[in-house]
Amino acid sequence: MSRQQRKALMSRVRSVVVKLGSNVLADETGLLGREQIRSIAGQVTALGQRGLQVVIVSSGAIAAGIGELELPGRPQALPHLQACASVGQSKLMMMFDAAFRPHGRHAAQILLVRDDMEDRTRYLNIRNCITALQDYGAVPIVNENDTVSVDEIRFGENDVLAAMVTNLLRADLLALLTTVDGVFRDTGRTDRFDVVEDMTEVAAAADQTRSSLGAGGMPTKLEAAGMVVAAGEMAAIANGRTPNILTDLVAGEPVGTLFVPTAGKMNARSRWIGLTRRPRGKVRIDAGAADAVRSRKSLLASGITGVEGDFARGDVVAIVGPDGVTIAQGLTNYGAEDVEKIKGLRTSRFAAVLGDYQYDEVVHADNLVLTG
Repeated sequence: MSRQQRKALMSRVRSVVVKLGSNVLADETGLLGREQIRSIAGQVTALGQRGLQVVIVSSGAIAAGIGELELPGRPQALPHLQACASVGQSKLMMMFDAAFRPHGRHAAQILLVRDDMEDRTRYLNIRNCITALQDYGAVPIVNENDTVSVDEIRFGENDVLAAMVTNLLRADLLALLTTVDGVFRDTGRTDRFDVVEDMTEVAAAADQTRSSLGAGGMPTKLEAAGMVVAAGEMAAIANGRTPNILTDLVAGEPVGTLFVPTAGKMNARSRWIGLTRRPRGKVRIDAGAADAVRSRKSLLASGITGVEGDFARGDVVAIVGPDGVTIAQGLTNYGAEDVEKIKGLRTSRFAAVLGDYQYDEVVHADNLVLTG
């Protein structure tokens, strides 16, 4: 893609979520680097002066705690990692606030766990809070609540959290800043993917190594990028240590690897159902039902062949085709026990099996989101 085409894409961007990895923020000693945080703050301010809204999702609490506690390295035991996060989170926020104050901005801390994103009321409250902070000119700094969250510490969940925040806000761009210049086709990192329209194209090139301070790697960044692209927005993986990387990226310069969507934008509710909530179980369907679901028709019990998990009415379930591949997620009108009773049956037989019933569809088309 030409520079002109990149510039045209970026000219539409009005809101950005920036994810910062621990190694991006660390200095040569492995501790949080004030100059690097000041650089990020300056770039975020520059984007704000252009009229863009920016939210930061930042790792670094554990790294900050390791430095404050003067530990020789990253602990292995979960309680010790959580203790480092507890000590380091306040340090991290103080450094961000100090970096933004010369620009007349405040840093605002938002700590989340996965359940906050899956509960619909809390999910919407998070969006409302971020919007209010931006009205005040504050910069929201989001982080996983490492002191109570197991998944983030073990699996680099902040990449996925950043994608969820992007979809929550319907932001136009997710910038995943790491310590490499993008995604490369070769192990020597000389042949960089510039613009990607097909996520499967880069899957085999993912670097499986983990960073020394963080918990993620290229696979989680590609997962995060995929979640955003599926919702109809852009994502980029770029080197956060490169000077002016954010401003150059948004200006359309050929930096990093840019992922662009090929489908239209999902509405806010569909993003929550299909890309945020974890399925509580699986509903297996036959080929005819799979064709209907792919055509965005409701899922009827007659096409269901199997049920897995213990889910309740209103939970999200994965809808799995006969080949074992998940093709959609949706809000179920029936719990697992009732679905087991009515699977394979026509709606006319529901009353005899269930007694009183309310819904003809197991998953209504309005509550179904294609994911495959």
